[in-house]
Amino acid sequence: MATTRKKTSTLTGIKAAVKEQAKEDKVVAAATSVTVEVTDEAPKHEKKVDKFGRAYATGKRKNAIARVWLKPGKGKITVNGRAVEVYFARPVLQMIVNQPFAVADRANQFDVEVNVVGGGLSGQAGAVKHGISKALTYFEPELRAPLKVAKFLRRDARVVERKKYGRVKARKRFQFSKR
Repeated sequence: MATTRKKTSTLTGIKAAVKEQAKEDKVVAAATSVTVEVTDEAPKHEKKVDKFGRAYATGKRKNAIARVWLKPGKGKITVNGRAVEVYFARPVLQMIVNQPFAVADRANQFDVEVNVVGGGLSGQAGAVKHGISKALTYFEPELRAPLKVAKFLRRDARVVERKKYGRVKARKRFQFSKR
């Protein structure tokens, strides 16, 4: 016959083992007299640029992926070989792309070259915004704080829900017929 054990006895055994291990660690630390400094400072971020002086970052939104290269310049933004005004013709999309520069007060100070694939124009604009924000933090780490407060460094994970079998779309159903 199988014996049953109480869960409390195993938990107390585990707790006792943890306490025993903590005591041993204190004894070992005291014997070796190792001092460990614990600081509450945030990690220091360093400038990341390639041999051409460009910062590279990848931005994502929905199904779009944007590869972004950022370098000091006059504010020229090129998306897939075309000017941003041509590629993103709607003013709302142009505003989305330029938001990181407005928040960081760096308008017309960087040239940006972007390759973006996948998704639609709205998702691509969001991916470009995410990529530019990350590249700005790699080029100037002190810009991380304002961009993080504006939530531009956060990858927006919302994607289109998949279609289910037996349904018209993800949640829409076929018309019900009583007879």
